[in-house]
Amino acid sequence: MALLLGSTALVAPQQAFAQAAQTGVVQRILVQGNERIEQGTVLSYLPIQPGDTVDSQRLDLALKTLARTDLFADVKIEMLGGDLVVKVVENPIINQVVFEGNSSLKEDKLKDEVQIRPRGIFTRAKVQADVQRIIELYRRSGRISATVTPKVVELPQKRVDLVFEINEGAKSGVLGINFLGNAEYSDNDLRDVIVTKESRWYKILTSNDNYDPDRIEYDREQLRKHYRNRGYFDFRVISSVAELAPDKNGFAVTYTLEEGPKYKFGKITVETELKKLDGNLLAQILPVRTGQLYEDERIEQATDALTFAAGAAGFAFVDVRPRYVPNRETKTVDVVFQVREGPRVYVDRIDIVGNTRTLDYVLRRELEVAEGDAYNRVLVDRSKNNMRRLGFFKEVEIEDAPGSAPDRTSLRVKVEEQPTGELSFSAGYSSIDKLVLDVGITERNFRGRGQNLRARASVGSLRQQIDFGFSEPRFLGRNLVAGVNLYTFRYDLSEFAAYDTKSVGGDVRFGFPLTNDSSMSLRYTVRQDEVSVADSLCASGSVSQILCLQRGAYITSLIGYGLRIDKRNDPINPTRGWFADLNQDLAGVGGDVKYLKTEADAGWYWGFTKDLVFSATGSFGYIEGWGGDNVRINDRFYRGGTSFRGFEIAGIGPRDISSSFNSMGAKLYAISTFELTVPTFLPEQYGIKAALFSDVGTAGLLDDVDRQRSPGVFDPNIKDNLGLRASAGISIDWKSPMGPIRFDISRILSKEDYDRTETFRFSTSTRFQ
Repeated sequence: MALLLGSTALVAPQQAFAQAAQTGVVQRILVQGNERIEQGTVLSYLPIQPGDTVDSQRLDLALKTLARTDLFADVKIEMLGGDLVVKVVENPIINQVVFEGNSSLKEDKLKDEVQIRPRGIFTRAKVQADVQRIIELYRRSGRISATVTPKVVELPQKRVDLVFEINEGAKSGVLGINFLGNAEYSDNDLRDVIVTKESRWYKILTSNDNYDPDRIEYDREQLRKHYRNRGYFDFRVISSVAELAPDKNGFAVTYTLEEGPKYKFGKITVETELKKLDGNLLAQILPVRTGQLYEDERIEQATDALTFAAGAAGFAFVDVRPRYVPNRETKTVDVVFQVREGPRVYVDRIDIVGNTRTLDYVLRRELEVAEGDAYNRVLVDRSKNNMRRLGFFKEVEIEDAPGSAPDRTSLRVKVEEQPTGELSFSAGYSSIDKLVLDVGITERNFRGRGQNLRARASVGSLRQQIDFGFSEPRFLGRNLVAGVNLYTFRYDLSEFAAYDTKSVGGDVRFGFPLTNDSSMSLRYTVRQDEVSVADSLCASGSVSQILCLQRGAYITSLIGYGLRIDKRNDPINPTRGWFADLNQDLAGVGGDVKYLKTEADAGWYWGFTKDLVFSATGSFGYIEGWGGDNVRINDRFYRGGTSFRGFEIAGIGPRDISSSFNSMGAKLYAISTFELTVPTFLPEQYGIKAALFSDVGTAGLLDDVDRQRSPGVFDPNIKDNLGLRASAGISIDWKSPMGPIRFDISRILSKEDYDRTETFRFSTSTRFQ
């Protein structure tokens, strides 16, 4: 005890002296231990200067300040007399970052994920954070048991190599997906709804058969959408449990559901606090009616419709909120849409990022909101569609960000450029061994200004063509499209229609919008056509003398217009909506030819899912001479090939069967196409899409003079039957590494005896940027 008390007496005065030494006036600051970092750099971070009076609290602050720089592994600060001594141990510099043991994830992907970079500062905290990032990346790829061990290799001059040793572990698959509580839909039906798939040995091309907790949560939402869009208002997912198999080779996922009964829409009303908006009138525009099956999608559509209507009426700040009143006795849901004046928000700034090639003003002219305007979600969404419609970008997103004040918001337009230039090569193969090769260069975003430039050359047994086109989408700075085309081509239809034709000409066109969903175009065309028929055919009477009379060169001068209405929900991959086109050309404004040609196209789309979309499209055309002029053979319609799959070029329509089944061309055609895109169950990165199709239509109707072998004598060998033709088949589109490739495989369902058919056609193109 005496010894212990004695030692205590010796220690206590020393501790008191050390404490006292931590206070005083700093005469000098000495930095020790620094090798790579200059003394001035250390002093610049130190919140103490010579002449300052310091105490323990101020020294502690200085210590923490230097530690926060991440430049030092250890720092000690003490007062020795009038000297403030700062002893540091520098953190090393990272020489290189190496990944070992990774095979399922590429090194580039791992480098993008970690925050540590070569020539950066090494700290243990950063290393541990990167370890967690890598483990999370593997977890999302289905490797739950992955481990990462960081190792440091010390080098001279305070440098280190950082090595991440990765043990990827086995891939955690999904052994089974089970559902409890489902009565209306089978397990197989619900497995098609969710994204997660069961692991099978033959599913080598899918990546959704691994266990991912985030994907399970996403699947819960997919199940909710599936049921709520089919009337099950009370539906909920009670639980989703993933159990690891005893051998740890995968998970069994079980969803417990509560379906509830089906509901219909009850009373639909609109309540508005805005005096200039009539709730009863707004209710008339809603896509929801009493007695319809309840669907969440209809509520979203109704909310958008009310927001748009309020915006069109001048109310940019509206808040539309649906309120639900379920009646479980009548199995109905009353919905009250409350329209209130929202907080006034203005666009503070619009930033555009990601446009590495396209100039800013090309994007800004597609925006329907400007800096300083009132914020309107409808106009923002419409601006997004305008940019997507350009076809210059793979992705377009417009995000809201806080502005400089509470009533201000900034818009961040984020785009991802995609190739807009196309070096194309296409080939078509028919049952009579006719091969057509096309080579073309198209740039839809010339010099990043949104201009379209096209040059094309076609060489084949049927067609030789050279054409050049240029269009400016904002002519004279206005919302006016202007363009010019120059071309020369030759069609050798001697085996199909007993003649060939040469044309040289050009056209000038203008286009402008009428409304947000409609546009109009005007054009003028002038060209010289020359029709040739072999003298031997005319001399022998192998072809109609009427055809022989059409030999020679003549000039066509025409004016035309086009009208277009496009109400599709997406201009690139529509799943809802419709479009309609009408084009008319009047020839005879000068020149040697007189006719009126009318063509119309329309289409309607309905998507069950994003990969299962039904479309019905149709096209119609009719041409009639005027002023005593008949329709010349090269001005008629020739259908087949890509315009009617299953039939070769000029494969349907009137035909002279006396000599190699020569096509006469048609004055009228009407073709409908029904197509169903179907899921291929392949990952999107493979770029393979498939569709089932059926083409139905007819072509025919010649002038009386064209059905004569000679004047006044009708030729029985000229067949002009407006009979119904039909084909069905499958189309496969593949975005291959060499470019888009399309295959059409067809089977004829109905045809005339004199029609010409084909069963296979393909085309391919290569894009550049």
